[in-house]
Amino acid sequence: MALKPVTRKSVSDQVFDQVLGEVMDGGLEVGEQLPSERRLAEVLGVSRPAVREALQRMTQTRLVEVRHGGGATVRDFRRYGGLDLLPHLLVRDGGIDPSVARSVVEARTSVAPGIAALAAERGGPALTAALGTVVDRLVATTDPVTWQELALEFWDVVVDGADSIVFRLMFNGLRAAYEPALPALAPALAAEVGQVDPYRLLATAIAAGDPATARAAAERVLAPTNAALMDAFAALAATSTTTEGAES
Repeated sequence: MALKPVTRKSVSDQVFDQVLGEVMDGGLEVGEQLPSERRLAEVLGVSRPAVREALQRMTQTRLVEVRHGGGATVRDFRRYGGLDLLPHLLVRDGGIDPSVARSVVEARTSVAPGIAALAAERGGPALTAALGTVVDRLVATTDPVTWQELALEFWDVVVDGADSIVFRLMFNGLRAAYEPALPALAPALAAEVGQVDPYRLLATAIAAGDPATARAAAERVLAPTNAALMDAFAALAATSTTTEGAES
């Protein structure tokens, strides 16, 4: 394992991040037993309670299985992990993983129009003021990062209007993954700034209680961003491949 000493005491978050990274990178393979609390504490340079807390979190995420008297065994995060892993998967070693980023955009593209249709059906006129406020703020900004933050606020209102706990939790997971990457993604999305009409159309369709138009309008809102992001991720993947080839 490529575990490194933790530089501060009582930092279970750092222990959790390191162990999680080893699980997702394959440094700790599926079915492999984790080192004992004592051994992890020694390697990481932290107290055993910090290690214990981190391992409890790993158990809660279902990434390790604890058997009585048998220690903790690594599970396949692709089968047992939840959306809470997305932020850890998207930004790795200070950079964006293009394949994970592509998956986030694909999920949003597939799910968001349905959420918009539900918001029109279940929220309707009650969402008029909240959506209008965000649209007005979109009109007033020229900053790409602020624009994307406001776009997330807009969708936050739409998701609330859809009144679906599953969609709400999905959105929370996607947003948690997407937000930290905004500063890096903003330049690729700069052309979208100022394109307010699609948001107005979507807000109007939802407020009118028109699911079909809301679905179509949502697709129109997402299309430019999706195209720009996919191009950016493809370029990033190509750059990564070129860099890896040069290093080898």
